[in-house]
Amino acid sequence: MQNILGQITLLVDDYDKAISYYTELLDFDLVEDTIISPKKRWVVIAPKSSNDQGCKLLLAKANTPDQKRAIGNQTGGRVFLFLYTNQIETLRQKLVDHKVEITKPLRSESYGKVFVFKDLYGNLWDVIQRN
Repeated sequence: MQNILGQITLLVDDYDKAISYYTELLDFDLVEDTIISPKKRWVVIAPKSSNDQGCKLLLAKANTPDQKRAIGNQTGGRVFLFLYTNQIETLRQKLVDHKVEITKPLRSESYGKVFVFKDLYGNLWDVIQRN
């Protein structure tokens, strides 16, 4: 048996705003954008360099009050997503240039370099460059 984590839902307030943020700032690809109904779309994004087995993000527009309250805090304030890169300084500088909040500065750890930032909605991301 082979199991693969394929997608993680990320609650957003607006599909197009989220697509723009993640594709332009984090250089993700828009994998799918299918209209399901007048108010619902199936929107999937993924890092450009990921393969078909890499985990993708399903951007889900929050509709209920509970869902809207969870935007930006799906993990109760913990780091939610982990992005691996081979150009951590370049990515960090791009985020800084776009006034993205870096909540923990770039530092070296035994496994590599890491920093933490808040995305458009307040979700915390670890960016890691492994040794």
